[in-house]
Amino acid sequence: MGANTSQVSDLSDNPSLRTLVGTESISENDPFWNQLISFTFISPTSSGDSKLLEEAVIPLAKILIENNPRSGNFGALVRIFLGRTKELKVSTECQDQLFIWQAHNALFMIRCLLKVFIREMSEEELHLQFSYQERAPGSCAETGSEDLLEELLSNLIHLIVEVPLLDITYSILFEAVTTLLVFFSYQLFNKDILRDGLIYQHIMKGRCLSLTSRLVKTLLYNFIRQEKCPPPTTHIFEQKAEGGLLYGLASGVASGLWSVFTLGGAGNKAGVDQEHNPLPLSNQSLLLLLVLANLTDGPDWPNPYRQAITCFRNTQDTSSISAEQPHTFQINFNSLYTALCEQQRSDQATLLLYTLLHQNANMRTYMLSRTDMDNLVLPILEILYHVENRNSHHVYMALIILLILTEDDAFNRSVHEVELKNITWYTERTLTEISLGSLLILVVIRTIQFNMTRTRDKYLHTNCLAALANMSAQFRCLHQYAAQRIISLFALLSKKHNKVLEQATQSLRGRQGDDTALPDYAQDLNVIEEVIRMMLEIINSCLSNSLHHNPNLVYALLYKRELFEQFRTHPSFQDIMQNLDTVIGFFSQRLEQAGSDLSVERVQEVIIKGAQALPTDRLKKFPELKFKYVEEDQPEDFFIPYVWSLVFNAGVGLHWSPHGIELFSMDSG
Repeated sequence: MGANTSQVSDLSDNPSLRTLVGTESISENDPFWNQLISFTFISPTSSGDSKLLEEAVIPLAKILIENNPRSGNFGALVRIFLGRTKELKVSTECQDQLFIWQAHNALFMIRCLLKVFIREMSEEELHLQFSYQERAPGSCAETGSEDLLEELLSNLIHLIVEVPLLDITYSILFEAVTTLLVFFSYQLFNKDILRDGLIYQHIMKGRCLSLTSRLVKTLLYNFIRQEKCPPPTTHIFEQKAEGGLLYGLASGVASGLWSVFTLGGAGNKAGVDQEHNPLPLSNQSLLLLLVLANLTDGPDWPNPYRQAITCFRNTQDTSSISAEQPHTFQINFNSLYTALCEQQRSDQATLLLYTLLHQNANMRTYMLSRTDMDNLVLPILEILYHVENRNSHHVYMALIILLILTEDDAFNRSVHEVELKNITWYTERTLTEISLGSLLILVVIRTIQFNMTRTRDKYLHTNCLAALANMSAQFRCLHQYAAQRIISLFALLSKKHNKVLEQATQSLRGRQGDDTALPDYAQDLNVIEEVIRMMLEIINSCLSNSLHHNPNLVYALLYKRELFEQFRTHPSFQDIMQNLDTVIGFFSQRLEQAGSDLSVERVQEVIIKGAQALPTDRLKKFPELKFKYVEEDQPEDFFIPYVWSLVFNAGVGLHWSPHGIELFSMDSG
């Protein structure tokens, strides 16, 4: 950074940087600026080196903070960048690579300094740093003639939406997106969720407002395109024999870009290697989109970026645009759907999928109409299957997505019509052929069992059971193993119930006359009985609505019929046990009539014939099981820290520990 600088260790002694942060004002017309932003600094290629860069910048930035009120050099640097970007679109069309390179370098320096400024000062103090200008004798140190901060924010958004994504513009577009994220990173240093402020006002209400839909659309397309960083071997400028300022842009920008700006923090179990991420612009654009979407509403105005995300439409939609949706736009739903299916290994892609499913009715309708839903559902199931390797919030998002999908009856029917072969990531049992619906049931049940033995999270239990309940009336042709696992889960719950009941009974005997609160395990009994009740309702719903389609479930029920004996007379389960007793009694009688020592095949034959003969009016009808996800269950106090956890762990290069908002741990549990 700075002319002729090639290593981190050189920064503190670099004469150009020392001049920039010094006490002397530098005119914007001085050749110094052209020299300053023509550097060939070799970007760090590891997290440790990137941290060294920040540590080298911090003392320089602190000197600038002290001297800038007199020199105004930071504002001059910003204006130099703004001057370069006014012709950036034309430069791109003319392939003026030198112009783009220098603009990138100037923005890179601004971002490095801003990270330190934001850590060291309030927004009001930051605004002052932008307002200081060169002091002439007898003049004031600051001016109100322009708002340079708003000018920079507006310019960055214009740059993102207007400059085409090419190999030669990749780095500056990435810098623009990342610098906006840095501006928003004040949240990392505030314990309370920020609901106002200068940057918030500029982005939500200022000159940037008119670009809302274009910015959201561009960020989405950056995510869709999944463009890789230009390879280090792509030399935009060739080294001159005599050396000079145009020495190897690849070594100065492209080399290491894919790693230095997207380094992950320790503890991220999301399964993405942040050190070797070839898609920095795509990932960073998605992070910025999530940050914008989760900005809080103003006192008398809604978040325009959330509005844009919730109302955009398919490019094939020819209906007229409502005046009530000022920030709507059109985007290719097929391309977006494909990108969402391919990128679900990351928290941020799963969070985007949740946002679109829950808040954009157009996108939700489109997704549910797809005939290849397995492309979307399988990655979600794989997240849940590897629950022990995922952070708990990624698991929550995956479960909520399943819950939203299972609210649709057509989805619940269609998943049993999709046949899958050789699910390699499911290792507990070889599944050579299974329906998507049966696999979904297996994975959700496994998640419940994992939660029972590890995290014991009631919220996770609730979402898993709600998804199964929504599907239960449409269970079709359940795989033998899926049917077994349903009954095995009930057996596990029954065993746990008996153990807790015994402990609670012993405790109550020893606490006669004691009015203090019940011990935890007595309260646990109430919780586990709620779960058992839900499981019985799920089994009953399947038997009442589609018994003849599920002989494997009847077989598993009969094989473990003794599990249900103890619940016949239990006051919490008597009503729901009536149908199970009827089914068990009916099929047990038919098996007795068929003789003894029956083979498995003969038992299944008796069950299939019996299912056709059982009068449906013999089973009592219960209200349909339907659970709907309500976002109030997940307030902004969940989403905003979650988003900033992703930003902190997967971008912006903020290596210091935040001392403000409490971020979610990226460890599971």
